Amino acid sequence: MINKKKINTYELRRFIKLILLLFAILVGILTLFLSQRLVDKIAIEETKKMEVWADAEQILTDPASEGDLGFHLKIVQSNETIPAILVSETGSIIQHINIVKEGENISPEKLKDKLVQFESENEPIDIPIDEQTTYKVYYGKSTVLRQLEYYPYVVLAIVALFMLVSYVAFSYSTRSEQNQVWVGLAKETAHQLGTPISSLMGWVDVLEMGMFPENAAEEMRKDVDRLKIITERFSKIGSEPVLKEQDINLVLENSLNYMKGRISPSVEFRWTLYQKPLFVRINENLFNWVIENLVKNSVDAMNGEGVLTCSVLYRNHRMYLDITDSGKGIPRNQTSDIFKPGFTTKKRGWGLGLSLAKRIVEDYHKGHISVKESIPFDKTTIRITLNAEVGH
Repeated sequence: MINKKKINTYELRRFIKLILLLFAILVGILTLFLSQRLVDKIAIEETKKMEVWADAEQILTDPASEGDLGFHLKIVQSNETIPAILVSETGSIIQHINIVKEGENISPEKLKDKLVQFESENEPIDIPIDEQTTYKVYYGKSTVLRQLEYYPYVVLAIVALFMLVSYVAFSYSTRSEQNQVWVGLAKETAHQLGTPISSLMGWVDVLEMGMFPENAAEEMRKDVDRLKIITERFSKIGSEPVLKEQDINLVLENSLNYMKGRISPSVEFRWTLYQKPLFVRINENLFNWVIENLVKNSVDAMNGEGVLTCSVLYRNHRMYLDITDSGKGIPRNQTSDIFKPGFTTKKRGWGLGLSLAKRIVEDYHKGHISVKESIPFDKTTIRITLNAEVGH
């Protein structure tokens, strides 16, 4: 049966990606639109400037012009950005400006090519010299205007490149995280199976020697039951577990007693349960896995020696389970990272136990798990929060 939650999560991710893609397209279209409007406005302004320049050029080239022509000369000389070519009525080039740098030369062929280019970009401006003679001014786009035309495409290309690099980096990071999860899961599987399998192998050796202690069958049954529990745990990863109302006091007491018998006697267990039955909807098998992982991490943090405290609180229909160890603590900058797959401070750790605990608590039981408190070289408290009701 297909997990509906998985489908919804997948569809949600697809929807978010689609929204981000549409947003990026919208930003691109808006950028192009606003840039084009700016280009059009600057092009209109440049046309007006060239019309004024043509008028000033007409007055300067008119032999009948009288008076002070300094103002018109300044207008002509003020054009330092817009390229232009002055052409006679016979089509010969009389003058050109802003096409090459000062002191450089340009061949007649290139000038003619520029003339054709300018003619395709803008309508020429007529300069009447006399009743029989009319010059024409062909002009192109200024350097600034050309840069503005290409600017939005450059920006979009940079944004696209950034998005591509981010996507590749994110994909690589996701694959790396997934690889860590799979490797860690394989290691956790081997670790979980190791104890009961080793025990069964020991019993096989005992049986081969012709010995059959009185408690052999019972102990072998315990190992087989343990293998069933482990199989059930891993089979529930990725599927929706069945939740049942359980008295959290009984579940915790059984789980802690089980762990106490398998932990170094140098670790002192203390637990305070709620004074009344406290019912929580859980999958007992998976929840015990969470407790085991938290206890193991606490014991590792104490280097196998110290005090481990477990307390259950109830407030406003919420159960708060605090597990505290007297270990080395967690640095403040790492408290939000310890539940991420692959994160570990142990040399031989795989960083999967706490990430599995987080998934079981939050994804399967709709609860919350976090570091409530951590004091370096003093104590660390992990808190689990679940919905609960007090029994009678």
